[in-house]
Amino acid sequence: MKVAYWVVAAVLALLYLYSGGIKIVRSKDQLRPMMGWIDTVPLGLVRTIGVLEVLAAVGLLLPPLTGIAPGFALAAAVGLVVLQVGAISLHLSRGEAKLIGLNIVLIVLAGVEIWLATVWL
Repeated sequence: MKVAYWVVAAVLALLYLYSGGIKIVRSKDQLRPMMGWIDTVPLGLVRTIGVLEVLAAVGLLLPPLTGIAPGFALAAAVGLVVLQVGAISLHLSRGEAKLIGLNIVLIVLAGVEIWLATVWL
């Protein structure tokens, strides 16, 4: 179970560190080609989402690694599910149902991570 946790955590952490990192540092013009929804939300919200993604990625890895407050890993995984539910809602409201495949995969992975994170509690 612990190996499975680390595999899923590593995949999610890499994806969210990249995704969150670019949302934090890139301008709207740089984000527009890969995120069609960028003009529908304020830049401050985009940056906040980026920070939350990076914090969740760190939260999946650091607490279990250090043994300090391992419940934060579970909270991080729950936060990622909530984040993806919001992303799916945004895509559906924009008529982009074809684009939610990755979001569904990420929800499933985060859900598996929630289950696996109970190993640390």
